[in-house]
Amino acid sequence: MAALAEGTNAPRFSLPLLGGGSFSLESALQRGPALLAFFKISCPVCQFTLPYVERIFRSYGHENVTIAGVSQDDAAGTAQFAKQYGLTLPLALDDVTAYPVSNQYGLTNVPTLFFLAPSGTVEVSCVGWSRADMERISREIAFLTGATQAPVIHRGESVPDFKGG
Repeated sequence: MAALAEGTNAPRFSLPLLGGGSFSLESALQRGPALLAFFKISCPVCQFTLPYVERIFRSYGHENVTIAGVSQDDAAGTAQFAKQYGLTLPLALDDVTAYPVSNQYGLTNVPTLFFLAPSGTVEVSCVGWSRADMERISREIAFLTGATQAPVIHRGESVPDFKGG
């Protein structure tokens, strides 16, 4: 099974959040669109990608959009990863014994990002790092929230177009 394709309705789920509380996709979508970034802390492409997801969170997190990571690791490892990479976005914890949410979303590789419309429809499905998809996500968030589009890639940064997960 491949990762959910664009146009697919995303399965609803609830997961515990790092630091306490829970993340409910249903509640998030009631607020507006959502960006979910599935990752594993040992994955080099995840280590590259998540700081850019954090940039999107810092640019738009105050808007009517939810931006969250979904970790495939335990709380202790995820907390260390968040500290190392300066992540402040909410981080949900998939059950490491069976990965039920990752499996519902058809993950075969990480990172995998899904940008969801408020209806829950997958607007962008990205496996690995894709500069074009990250820029598209930023444009979509700006359009759907009425915010000014924020750059994901800063001027002068040397960033590849694609890195496989």
